Amino acid sequence: MSWRRVPELPEVETVRRGLERQTTGFEIERVEVLRARAIAAPPVPAQFCSALEGCQVQAWERRGKYLMAALSRDGGTAGHWGVHLRMTGQFLWMEEAKEPCRHTRVRIWNRKGQELRFVDLRSFGEMWWVPPGEPLETVMTGLKRLGPEPFSEAFNPSYLRSKLKGSNRPIKTALLDQALVAGVGNIYADESLFMGRIAPERRSGSLTGTELSRLHSALVEVLTTSIGVGGTTFSDFRDLKGTNGNYGNAAWVYRRTGEPCRVCGTPIRRDKLGGRSSHWCPSCQGG
Repeated sequence: MSWRRVPELPEVETVRRGLERQTTGFEIERVEVLRARAIAAPPVPAQFCSALEGCQVQAWERRGKYLMAALSRDGGTAGHWGVHLRMTGQFLWMEEAKEPCRHTRVRIWNRKGQELRFVDLRSFGEMWWVPPGEPLETVMTGLKRLGPEPFSEAFNPSYLRSKLKGSNRPIKTALLDQALVAGVGNIYADESLFMGRIAPERRSGSLTGTELSRLHSALVEVLTTSIGVGGTTFSDFRDLKGTNGNYGNAAWVYRRTGEPCRVCGTPIRRDKLGGRSSHWCPSCQGG
């Protein structure tokens, strides 16, 4: 059975922080694209290379699972560099020259010969160059569909109540909808529903105000905890140093099928819901 999983908000935030530390002020001397499909825009990879070469990388931002870096050249703006890791994309920082593996898709060097390397086993990851003055969402069109960030003031129990009112969707399915809340995926939906004591198949519109408050608090807590330990071990995710996170050791339900619940001892169940696996405790979550 494959447990490949798209990096979620904590993993992408971990990568953002690593890129921020390692590449802020990074002067791009040369860019090499080894697989054209890694570049979503401009349509010709050579244009992407020429757009980034000669630029200095400024601050990195994250929106949902997207990463964006502001670029400057000769003291002026040079647009933005956008990235989505998708399922297996990862950045590696190379202090010294080293032959690339066969899954290397994009290589970026500075004048010192240091390299930022993008490796992607499944080749679903994408990069964009957004020209100066162009809104990010006109080029990185997936940004248009994103709901609020989980840590933002806009994401609160009242927002959830208004969005889920009358909905027959299972709450687990709703949490995976990036238009409802940006960056949440399978593991953190399962974990937050457990902490909120809500069964994954519960009809979204049936949740009470108290339950929505619990769910909101649980989601924020789970994401905060995972960011603090650098993401999860339950995926192909790696940070810039090639290591993954430690949240998996503390998971309440995810990938613990048949094991005793850490709270009540009831065996954890794994069910299919909307084509995705859901891990939950029938006792604690009132199933």
